[in-house]
Amino acid sequence: QVQLVESGGGLVQPGGSLRLSCAASGSIFAIYAMGWYRQAPGKQRELVAAITSGGSTNYADSVKGRFTISRDNAKNMVWLQMNSLKPEDTAVYSCNAEGRVNSDYGPRAFGSWGQGTQVTVSS
Repeated sequence: QVQLVESGGGLVQPGGSLRLSCAASGSIFAIYAMGWYRQAPGKQRELVAAITSGGSTNYADSVKGRFTISRDNAKNMVWLQMNSLKPEDTAVYSCNAEGRVNSDYGPRAFGSWGQGTQVTVSS
């Protein structure tokens, strides 16, 4: 399977910035899409941003213009640069990846989640 490890969360004041990182490892054949989701207490998990292997991106309306997603296909890594953070951005942020892994029967599909990293925006 594929393991995802996130880092970069923490406590930041409103208006501040954080950069989240996610590294994928395992018997990876290809990763087609990587994304960041978040879940605040009492709320459903929501997509924050996603990026394809070709570089196409998609953002939640609430973060457009403030967050930037990027990836390095060769390193199987994705980042989320978060600027102008607001208290409502407080949540557990999780990395997601979808693609194919190597197997004895040829490449097979996978979908994996990281363990999540806490982002708290507060003065």
